[in-house]
Parts: sequence; C-alpha cells; structure tokens
Amino acid sequence: MDDDRSQQEFIRWVLEAYRKTPGTMGTVRRTDRVLAAQLYHRGIPVSVIENAFVLAATRRLMRPANATPLSPIRSLAYFLPVIEEVLDLRVNPDYFQYLRQKLQQITPNG
Repeated sequence: MDDDRSQQEFIRWVLEAYRKTPGTMGTVRRTDRVLAAQLYHRGIPVSVIENAFVLAATRRLMRPANATPLSPIRSLAYFLPVIEEVLDLRVNPDYFQYLRQKLQQITPNG
C-alpha cells in the first residue's frame, strides 16, 4: 500500500474516484463496494487504481470523432484488467501526468 489509509477510507476514496471518472455512470453499487474492499485486501496502491482510471478514461475518450459512442461504464469491475495492466507497466510516472492533462483537455468539466 502506498499510503496508510484505513480500509474504510480506501474504499471511500476508490468509490469516489470511480464515480467521478469520465465515462462512468456516476453511481456506485454494492458489488463496487465489495470489489473496492478486495482491492484493499490485495494491497493495490491507490496510485495504481487512480492511474488505471486515467488510462482507461483517456483511451475511451480519445477515439475518432466518427466512432460509435461507447456505453457508460456501469461497474468498477470494468477497470480490473486495466489495474492489472498498470501493475505490470514499467513507465515513467510522467506518462500518467501527461494522460491526466490530456483528460482535462478533452472532458467538458476538465
């Protein structure tokens, strides 16, 4: 864990970050809470989860203008493969900062 958050703080942070991630429905379900607790028990750092949200949201938004619109993300489980991908990535942390800036540029409330 890259910080000393309690389980409740961790779950609250993950669910709030998930809810605010562009492309999600903005709602949290019981299964999302259960998954957030599982991520806590696996010791997944919040920085990895945050980077996964940023990576997935940027990928979804940086599509050709004429591409078929994607349906909203309805579950935190959508991000599990991206979380695993971020765990395996060996990139400079500046890359995720770059993605955050891109995301701010392409989102209406960014």
